[in-house]
Amino acid sequence: MELTHFDAVIVGAGPAGSTAAILLARAGWSVALVEKQAFPRRKVCGECIAASNLPLLEALGIGAEFAGAAGPELRQVELLRGDQSVRADLPSAADPRHRWGRALGRETLDTLLLDQARKSGAHVLQPCRVHSIDGVAGDWQCHLHAHDNCGLQTLSTPLVIDAHGSWEALHVEHGRSRTPRSRSDLFAFKANFLGSTLAPGVLPVLALDGGYGGIVVADRGVTTLACCVRRDRLESLREAAPGERAGSVVEAWLKRECAGVATALAGATRDGPWLSAGPLAPGIRLQAGDAILRIGNAAGEAHPIIGEGMSMALQSAWMLSTLLLAADRWDVLWQSKVARLYAGQWRRQFAPRMRLAATFAQLAMRPITSAPLLALTRAWPGLLTHGARHGGKLKSAARIDPIPLPVGASP
Repeated sequence: MELTHFDAVIVGAGPAGSTAAILLARAGWSVALVEKQAFPRRKVCGECIAASNLPLLEALGIGAEFAGAAGPELRQVELLRGDQSVRADLPSAADPRHRWGRALGRETLDTLLLDQARKSGAHVLQPCRVHSIDGVAGDWQCHLHAHDNCGLQTLSTPLVIDAHGSWEALHVEHGRSRTPRSRSDLFAFKANFLGSTLAPGVLPVLALDGGYGGIVVADRGVTTLACCVRRDRLESLREAAPGERAGSVVEAWLKRECAGVATALAGATRDGPWLSAGPLAPGIRLQAGDAILRIGNAAGEAHPIIGEGMSMALQSAWMLSTLLLAADRWDVLWQSKVARLYAGQWRRQFAPRMRLAATFAQLAMRPITSAPLLALTRAWPGLLTHGARHGGKLKSAARIDPIPLPVGASP
């Protein structure tokens, strides 16, 4: 008989959702992990994974696979603006086994984590979409629609974890007012290239008039180019090239705007289409009184210019799971207590990173501020090194403690 009651239902099987599923299932919880898309799938993402996350991936059981597949160690950062650049060393982590970050395509990373969640005992429903969620904390009914049939399946659970990302609202949030369109809205683009001349191990950050971006050599020698573009800049670019696809227009703009991009891609060929998403909604979404708990981008989204999205996904999932496993589930208020503790920890750990990312993004997108920023870093390249250190590249917000075993289990 198919299970319909679970200790936890997790919506979204990206890095945050799969991490939580692994940790809770290992501790003996019955976990349903719901994902609307089939894997493997590409995703708009810079794909850099900071050194602070590598011990987490090892503890999750995919360390060896990550090490065998990921791109070269990222040892230097470079700020590019127009035809100018400045390069500095990235700081190294204290763990001698994991001193440097690396890049790995989401189609590979997400699949590795999802497979590990399944091996850990999580019940994976994929592709399967959440139709609606009814109830209150402690008594939820999650109505699901599987893609391979036209019927609805209902799961009951005391706990729902939102890990679905940031591009659309969870169904219980429908009806909330949406932020009105703005000229400053950011849209994300990403494409992969083969045959680039970008130096392995270097992470260039692009300061653009009306946006920002990054380029990196990831797994299999693939170069990933990703950027965020303001709505007004994107509209002007498309008006100047009627009939062209948005990705092609953005690619041409990046090559015109940044000599480093043009040089790196001079002999390269694009591998697959441009991906796009947006508008982005940087900011904090979780609240101390949340009935549905949030991790990853569902909890809060930083400007991707500092590449901390993956860190916040993995580490927030670990933080929440640790608190859930330590809670007394016989206490009728256990979920509200966990929500308050988690919200406080989350803000202490991630709010400073988000402020740093927002400041850097605003400086990089405006010529009046990006030119002085480049001049300052040319005079003091160590500023880039310090920025990476304070951006969370070295220290994880999550403590790797032994996962509690279920009652009656043998170690």
